[in-house]
Amino acid sequence: MRGALNVVYKTSGLLAGFFLVAIAVLSLVQIGSRLAGIAAHSFDEFAGYCMAASSFLGLAYTLRANEHIRMTLVLHHTHGRLRRAMELGALASSACIVGFFAWWSGDMVQTSFELNDVSQGLVPVKLWIPQSGMALGLAVLLLAMLDDLLQAVRGGPTSFDSSATAKAADQPAFER
Repeated sequence: MRGALNVVYKTSGLLAGFFLVAIAVLSLVQIGSRLAGIAAHSFDEFAGYCMAASSFLGLAYTLRANEHIRMTLVLHHTHGRLRRAMELGALASSACIVGFFAWWSGDMVQTSFELNDVSQGLVPVKLWIPQSGMALGLAVLLLAMLDDLLQAVRGGPTSFDSSATAKAADQPAFER
C-alpha cells in the first residue's frame, strides 16, 4: 500500500512539473509568434490553466516531501500528550478543510461537464478539462492528509516528522 501511495504522490508531482514546463513552452511560443507577426490566440489562457493545474497537483507532493510551511512556534513549546493532541487536531482539521474543497471542486467539474460549460476566450475550451487539474490535485492532497493522519493516529512517522532519523535520510519523506 505504501508503494502505491508513493507512486500517486510522485505522479502528482511529475504532472505538476509537466504543467510548469508547459507554461514555459506556451510563453516562449507566444513571444516567438508575436515577434514573427503571427497571432497566438488564447495562449495566455492556456498558460493560466496550466498554472492552476501545476499549483494544485504539486500540493500533495510538496506535503509529503515536508516542504510546506508549518507554523510550529507553539509546538516547539509543547511536549508529550499536548503536542500529540495538537498535531492530531491540526491534521484532522486540515483534512476536513481539504476534503471540503476537494468535494466542491469535484462538484464544480461535474457541473461543468453536465452543462457543457465552455470558456469565454477566443478558443472555446470545455471548462471541466482545466478544472479537473484542481479537483485531482485536491483529491490527492486529501489522500496525503489522511495518510499522515492515519500514521499519526497509529503512532508512526508522518511526512513532517522531524526526528533525527527523518533528518538523516537523503530521500524525501514520502519515499521512506
